[in-house]
Amino acid sequence: MSVALRVIACLDVDAGRVVKGVNFAGLRDAGDPVELARRYDAEGADEITFLDVSASADGRATMIEVVGRTADEVFVPLTVGGGVRAVADVDRMLRAGADKVGVNTAAIARPELIGEIAERFGSQVLVLSVDARRVTGSTRTDSGYEVTTHGGRRGTGIDAVGWARRGAELGAGEILLNSMDADGTTAGFDLAMLADVRREVKVPLIASGGAGTPEHFVQAARAGADAVLAASVFHFGTLTIGQVKDALRAAGLTVR
Repeated sequence: MSVALRVIACLDVDAGRVVKGVNFAGLRDAGDPVELARRYDAEGADEITFLDVSASADGRATMIEVVGRTADEVFVPLTVGGGVRAVADVDRMLRAGADKVGVNTAAIARPELIGEIAERFGSQVLVLSVDARRVTGSTRTDSGYEVTTHGGRRGTGIDAVGWARRGAELGAGEILLNSMDADGTTAGFDLAMLADVRREVKVPLIASGGAGTPEHFVQAARAGADAVLAASVFHFGTLTIGQVKDALRAAGLTVR
């Protein structure tokens, strides 16, 4: 792997507080986002991602305030996702202090948004968040995975691997691949899905959903991830950023 692996701490923010659940349900409070971001910056996180899980208009206003306060306190890149529906939303987040912006639902509804954002701000600021799950019931896709929206609650029937490829072609600078089946379970990343997407996209790929042990991060990197992201294990003290980086280095992987 030519690029150094990044370790990313993810903060799901609801009404100005960090929350975490399993498969996006049973949310519990995990603290103040600015305090947690400061902690992860000190621990050596390479990036911090904020996901606004209550992305209504008031949620976006709260998020802009959180991003602004965090940008004043930490020195690693900040990515913000949730509720981004237009180029103007990206502009507001970047002005508040974000370095990158994630899009998901709005891009599925109108894929042209990806190109519009990339053209205005550059691909490097745009992360396409793909919330994917294995298909069940009568749903069928070529890859066996489908894209979901609304925090994994709604299936789209869109092939997740094909969508990741198309998003990169349209201008997304990175793909954040979040396994909805593994999210919050701490049972490990979906390595098969990671490998399938890696074969189809050349842009950086971020593995998300399921981290529980240092070895899980190593497995994700070996499956093709350029960055590994986690939330619960960091918030609740199961693992530190340092432990994850040590495990990656011990496995012979290059880390930031």
